[in-house]
Amino acid sequence: MTDAPYVPPKVWTWNKENGGQFASINRPIAGPTHDKELPVGKHPFQLYSLATPNGVKVTVMLEELLALGYKGAEYDAWLIRIGNGDQFGSGFVDINPNSKIPALMDRSGPEPIRIFESGSILFYLAEKFGAFLPKEIKARTEAMSWLFWQMGSAPYLGGGFGHFYAYAPFKIEYAIDRFAMEVKRQLDVLDRRLADNEYLAGKEYTIADMAVWPWYGALAKGLVYGAGEFLSVQDYKNVQRWTDEIAKRPAVKRGRMVNRVSGDPASQLHERHDASDFETKTQDKVAPAT
Repeated sequence: MTDAPYVPPKVWTWNKENGGQFASINRPIAGPTHDKELPVGKHPFQLYSLATPNGVKVTVMLEELLALGYKGAEYDAWLIRIGNGDQFGSGFVDINPNSKIPALMDRSGPEPIRIFESGSILFYLAEKFGAFLPKEIKARTEAMSWLFWQMGSAPYLGGGFGHFYAYAPFKIEYAIDRFAMEVKRQLDVLDRRLADNEYLAGKEYTIADMAVWPWYGALAKGLVYGAGEFLSVQDYKNVQRWTDEIAKRPAVKRGRMVNRVSGDPASQLHERHDASDFETKTQDKVAPAT
């Protein structure tokens, strides 16, 4: 690094050495890097994912549907290790041309239906089962507004603040200050909404909460980017209350475990093919003792 100011070239070219922690999987083109078919299990839904915040949204939704008795929501969850580039396999790209988790196949009908982008998956499942999305127009619109708020806001949290604060190869004060300001503004948006509402759409727990909670709930508890103290997350009392309330839900506890590959081995269920897997196939039970 030098003290000379950066002057962009007339035409940008890709430098494979740039990109910090994720340089090995980032590239400026789409499409597969290798041929690899995806496995297919026995259930109507086939999920290919990882327990990032975006992945957790969908496993929470599926577990919540199952908890309500929707047997048609049974699913196989296959692990996609994005650090290894699994998302660039030909089978995955066929489902999600954007090569991002989660990706879902609905095989319950005469022809498989692919669904990609986590917000689209939540909406698809809510529509299919008639659950977690209000039917009354005002509440439904409020839920959809907060769902789209998350889709538009979280990139500033993850790709913006999270990247420059935790993952960039060197610290850039301007970038960190810029995105820290935005993330704190977003937390204040949530805190003000939750001051007078139990959930984001009002009294009812919806896909809006399932979309926002994995990102901002984790942030509120200091579980991502090591930034809890830096952002004074404890000051957002209403976000804290909402986060704790959702975290107590049994389906949320299960959903957080699916496709998880870090943390307490007892909280990691790398693949999920049956409800009994939560009791018998977590990493503390299947991994050899060390």
